[in-house]
Amino acid sequence: MQEPVVAAWEKRGRYRTLGGWRIFTIDTGPVASVEEPVLVLHGFPTSSYDFHFVIDSLAAKRRVLALDMLGYGLSDKPDVAYTMALQADIVAAFVADAGVERLALLTHDMGDTVGGELLARQLEGTWPVEVTRRVLTNGSIYIELAQLSAGQLLLLSMPDRQIAIEAFDEASLAEALRATFSPAAQFEQAELDAMADFVLVNEGPTLLPRLIRYIEERRRNQARFTDPIERHPSPLTIIWGEDDPIAVRAMALRLGEARPDATLELLSGVGHYPMVEAPERFIAFLDQAFAPAG
Repeated sequence: MQEPVVAAWEKRGRYRTLGGWRIFTIDTGPVASVEEPVLVLHGFPTSSYDFHFVIDSLAAKRRVLALDMLGYGLSDKPDVAYTMALQADIVAAFVADAGVERLALLTHDMGDTVGGELLARQLEGTWPVEVTRRVLTNGSIYIELAQLSAGQLLLLSMPDRQIAIEAFDEASLAEALRATFSPAAQFEQAELDAMADFVLVNEGPTLLPRLIRYIEERRRNQARFTDPIERHPSPLTIIWGEDDPIAVRAMALRLGEARPDATLELLSGVGHYPMVEAPERFIAFLDQAFAPAG
C-alpha cells in the first residue's frame, strides 16, 4: 500500500461531520473568486483522488469542493445500506457547511447518479442551491446500455452484506480498475495502485457488495436520476472516454440526442477514467466548459 500517497492526499483536506458521519472533504481555491465553485463527485469504487490531476487546475481560478462519499476513500465506511438519497444528503450537507448557494457540477460514474438526485431535488425546490452548469463524464446513466464487468456481476451476485477482507487486495483491485482503462491509455502503474489503495483504507473492500447496490437502485429508479440529467436547464458538457467497456460510447450519444444543446466531447483512446488516462485533454475541455461567461 502506498501510504505516502494516501497521507499526502489526506493532508490536502479535512474531515467534517456530515449527516452524523466523518467525511473526508477538500475545499480549495479562492473563496472570493467571482467564478462559481465547482462541486466534484467521484464514482464507484474509488474516491476524490481520481481527480488529483484536475483539482489544482480548476482551483487556480475558482473554489473547488470535493469529498469522499460515505463508504469510499478516507470517509467513514459503516455497515449500512448505501442509497443515492443517503449520499445526496451528505453532499448537500457538505455544500451547506461550506456556505455555498451557487455552483457548477463535475461528476463521474456513480457521481453522475448522485448528481442526478441532487438535480431532481433542485428542480423540485427541495435543494436551495443554484446549479449554473455541468460537466458529466463516463457513468452508466442509461443502465440498460451498461456492459457490466465480471467483477461487478460477481459483487452483485453476493448478498448485500460485508464480506471477508481477504477477498480483495491491492493487486486484484488495481487489475479490475485497469480493465476499465483504454488499451491505448498511457499511465503509470502507480496510478492504479494508488486508486486501489483508497479502496483498501479502513477495510473498504469488505463493503463492495453493499456499495455496488447503486446499480440495482439505478435500475429501479432510472427516471428519477436520468430525467433531471437530461432536462435540467443548466448548460451541459459531456466529456466521454470512447473506449469505456462499461459505460459505453452509446450512452454519451444518447444523452447528446436528448440534449442537442449540450457540448459533446468524445475522447479517443480513453476509457472509463478520462481524468486519469488523459488528464491534459480532460483539463482542456474542462477549461472550455467552465470558462467565464462572456
